[in-house]
Amino acid sequence: MTIPSESLNLLKQAISFGLISCVIAFLWAPLLSKFLYKYKLTRRPEYDATLAMGARKSKVGVPVMGGLLVIVTVAVITMLFNWERKFTWVPIGVMLLAALLGGIDDVLNIYGQKRRSRKLKQILTLIKVHKDWKMRAWYIITLPWSIFKRTSTFLSRHPGKGIHVHEKLLLQFIAGAITAWWIYFKLGESWREIHIPFDGFVNIGWWIIPLIIFFVMFTANAVNVADGMDGLAGGSLIITFSVLTILSWLEGFQEIALLNATTVGALLTYTYFNIKPARFQMGDVGSLGLGALLAINVIVMNQMLLLPLFGFIFYVEIMSVVIQIFGRQLLGRRIFKMAPIHYHFEMRGWNEEKTVMRFWLIHAAFVLLGLWISLY
Repeated sequence: MTIPSESLNLLKQAISFGLISCVIAFLWAPLLSKFLYKYKLTRRPEYDATLAMGARKSKVGVPVMGGLLVIVTVAVITMLFNWERKFTWVPIGVMLLAALLGGIDDVLNIYGQKRRSRKLKQILTLIKVHKDWKMRAWYIITLPWSIFKRTSTFLSRHPGKGIHVHEKLLLQFIAGAITAWWIYFKLGESWREIHIPFDGFVNIGWWIIPLIIFFVMFTANAVNVADGMDGLAGGSLIITFSVLTILSWLEGFQEIALLNATTVGALLTYTYFNIKPARFQMGDVGSLGLGALLAINVIVMNQMLLLPLFGFIFYVEIMSVVIQIFGRQLLGRRIFKMAPIHYHFEMRGWNEEKTVMRFWLIHAAFVLLGLWISLY
């Protein structure tokens, strides 16, 4: 089979972007590591309960926010050499917005003050007894927001110094809404179609907006949840973005192919430094940013329904958290020894390396399944 010259040139260009991204990330990785150690942006047991586990005590003091290596490298290379209004400016913008949210959370968890919020029962009492009628009116007006704040707390792993879960959800909703606006209003009628595997395309009109918002939010949080073992998130993202590079090349999405390849290159360097024992870890700044980018790139290629396959291990991780929460709330007991599920296997006796590598292999199999289905 002869590859058309145009496709071959795109493949060569994508590989070049990946190699350049990898080299550039390697060049400034020591500077990032030095910066993180200097300002003590490290994991601390007061906000990370998993560090109390025997095998994980060695991770105390390991820098977080290592995901900046990928976020900054990908953003700079794309802005300089692959900036195209129709395809890359919104993915990069949303990635940076999600990364900013994660970075603020990382910093506040280390340097912030313990944050308090009133319980719903206290707010209802204040509505009844507060002497100032203006304050009573304010509590009534903001009651729906207060209900949202309190009901969202059961999703939080460590509600303390950092950004609280209701704030994260709101900002992630904004990121998803930006993506939905861009696709629905700026890219034209054809972009309102979704690909149904083995069945063709269906135009779902404005219903695509809530679907995009959901998948951007869900995927960003899924990658965030999976960032708990050395090499797990980085290696799994390399597999996913490598396959997305192939798919975007085959489908002719030039700018997205280059963006995916750039991400692979930066992730190779990050994972080199993240293999156990990790020099630094991804942190929310990397996991939220890359999770959002993963969702957007798959959506742009019109493979939204295959996101659970392209992000398989991440979806397994976040669903284990959801199952654990409902088990405790409805059944009054844990379903897993600990969630996310990688901790469950660690507590059952798997060491970290075995868990990570087996998760990589399982993830790779389902990502390849997603690629196979997407070609039909």
